[in-house]
Amino acid sequence: MTDLLTSIQAALGLPHTPIPFTCTGALPSAFAVTDLACASIAAAGQATVELLHQQSARLPTLEVDRRLASFWFSSSIRPVGWSVPPLWDPIAGDYAARDGWIRLHTNAPHHRAAAQSVLGVCTDRAAMASKVAQWAKSDLEQAVVDAGGCAAEMRTWEQWQAHPQGQAVNAEPLIELGHHSSPNAKPWQGSVAQPLAGIKVLDLTRVLAGPVASRFLAGLGADVLRIDPPTWNEPGVVPEMTLGKRCARLDLHDKTDRSVFESLLKDADIVLHGYRANALERLGYGVTERQKLAPGLIDVSLNAYGWSGPWQNRRGFDSLVQMSSGIAEAGMHWQHANKPTPLPVQALDHATGYLMAASAIKLLAERLSSGQSGSARLSLARTAKLLIENGPGTEEPLRAEDEGDQGILIEQTPWGPAHRLQVPLKITGTPLQWAIAASELGSHRAQWW
Repeated sequence: MTDLLTSIQAALGLPHTPIPFTCTGALPSAFAVTDLACASIAAAGQATVELLHQQSARLPTLEVDRRLASFWFSSSIRPVGWSVPPLWDPIAGDYAARDGWIRLHTNAPHHRAAAQSVLGVCTDRAAMASKVAQWAKSDLEQAVVDAGGCAAEMRTWEQWQAHPQGQAVNAEPLIELGHHSSPNAKPWQGSVAQPLAGIKVLDLTRVLAGPVASRFLAGLGADVLRIDPPTWNEPGVVPEMTLGKRCARLDLHDKTDRSVFESLLKDADIVLHGYRANALERLGYGVTERQKLAPGLIDVSLNAYGWSGPWQNRRGFDSLVQMSSGIAEAGMHWQHANKPTPLPVQALDHATGYLMAASAIKLLAERLSSGQSGSARLSLARTAKLLIENGPGTEEPLRAEDEGDQGILIEQTPWGPAHRLQVPLKITGTPLQWAIAASELGSHRAQWW
């Protein structure tokens, strides 16, 4: 735990301050997943404390509950009388190729179509398995990627270290921070209770990592506006990840919608984006254009496989990075299994999300103190390196009954009532709380409050 937290604090430029972690137990895994959960949440909390100290001369205490941190890395919502839709498309998952294992990620319709353009239309996993078995894993991975889909063969950590992309990731920092002058820096409008009140966050992210970051920022009082394309949906994670946000849709290929987007960006304090490294550039909103539209913008971005190397523009998700980087293969040996064994939760996504939030708060504090704004770049693959090199976990595993108190308040969502687990982070005088219940994508107007 200490090494993980120290590495993250160093990457963010935060003081090497010990942080108390309450409760015991850990998620069963080949790696120290609960330690990663606690360290990344603690870093987001510490960045908040440093901001409060700077602006109010008050230094709150903070602590992280290991048990709750573990559960929030899976899901914080507990529906009452309804169910969250399945997380995975029916044919997504791991398959045995002719010479090893490969994972197909088909949750998005266009990603499923890409896989089927290579393998043929498959109505179920059995049909898909028979087709995958005819391929060599490397050939199939490349064919699906070339078709615009998402796939990853299972590699060992040693194979990943020898791979050009693994070597590129090794040379990257955990968090790449950059700075530039900020002529339009605004004064702090927050308070101890809501440190990010008055801060506008434009959230262009999908699925888990970026939405974890914006959910955390919303819990501190930020006005978070999530923007999705007209037809995008992710029903399995929307009830979990839209907490505290307003969600709108814009088509950035449409002239009118582009004008709306540019108006939103102009007034934003923070933008979060998780597109592939060249995607916003191709839409005409590269880093130069973003800074021109919004001087002083805090720009926080992530991608799957890193910001250099041959895969910097490759589509990817947590489960694919686990296959590529050796995590799933290590888990298979740890569990003495005969198939890939990923982490018990999508920890790369969640941890990277909290590190994005910590980066945004750190950069905001710098803008407030010096007039310098900045940027941060993170990747799931670099977070994977941090986890793998930290080694295995050692504590007694958590049990399902350890979930404990779900809280008294009921959240009224569009799907029905739900409990939210208590938050794992406690900052004295600064409760994480959300004024807006989870909602459907596209349920709000594309405008700031």
